[in-house]
Amino acid sequence: MILRPASISDVDALVAMSRRSFTDAFGHLYAPSDLAAFLDDWRSPRRMAEIVERSDAALTLAEDGGELLGYCAMFFGAGFDERPEPRPARPALLSQLYCTSAATGRGVGTALMDDALAQAHARGCDAVQLSVYAENFGAQRFYARYGFAKVADIDFWVGTHRDDEFLYELAL
Repeated sequence: MILRPASISDVDALVAMSRRSFTDAFGHLYAPSDLAAFLDDWRSPRRMAEIVERSDAALTLAEDGGELLGYCAMFFGAGFDERPEPRPARPALLSQLYCTSAATGRGVGTALMDDALAQAHARGCDAVQLSVYAENFGAQRFYARYGFAKVADIDFWVGTHRDDEFLYELAL
């Protein structure tokens, strides 16, 4: 497995994988119209291309033999407004960490998380924040192994549907 920065030529594959991964994990929770609106906005070619081109972001791919296994999107200098005081001065936001269903359990998520934390350290961030669905217990256990802790309850909107989410943070 290799990790590498995404390029514009990866956008179509990223969009397909991100839509499939989100739908496989959470699609059953939403009305089709809410899911379609969310995917069309947040998992669109335009949105992925914007992330790839941002200087304050990193979109890292995990591949094996040219096959896309997962990806992680990070934003540096960004954090959640819902974070109670005191807020970190230089946070990083881990926005998306997804693996294909075939790659689950193969160390892809661990490799992407290790890379994301190394990038946050290298950019001088003092914390990494992320949101996790309140009923995604596997992801919560994964983040807890890294030392992330819940700091707030937040909302996550998929179309007109509101999910209960937790804001997790790791001080660096």
